[in-house]
Amino acid sequence: MKYVVLICSDETTDTQPGTPENDTVMAEYGELVGEMVKAGVMIDGHRLRPTDTATTVRVERGKVVTTDGPFAETKEQIGGFFVLECRDLDEATAWAARIPTARNGSIEVRPVWE
Repeated sequence: MKYVVLICSDETTDTQPGTPENDTVMAEYGELVGEMVKAGVMIDGHRLRPTDTATTVRVERGKVVTTDGPFAETKEQIGGFFVLECRDLDEATAWAARIPTARNGSIEVRPVWE
């Protein structure tokens, strides 16, 4: 079964590119992705640009309305995702628990409706 794993954190407190802390976290991500590929569960995954680059689209009374930024004001934003092919939810959550951002954010695991 396919699962989308949403990586959520407070982007205002995330490690900043070019810092030793960020280099460490990115190395951890690289190692984890390598393990997911080797295990055959990795289908896709990407880091997302910050929420100030997002556009929200709504249709109100038949008219398209776009808003700069994310859908709602929240403490955590989706910063990236993985698509995994796992035996079951237990396997998907085991991989999700290994994502470095789980230490200071949250990871949402959702089955894909196929």
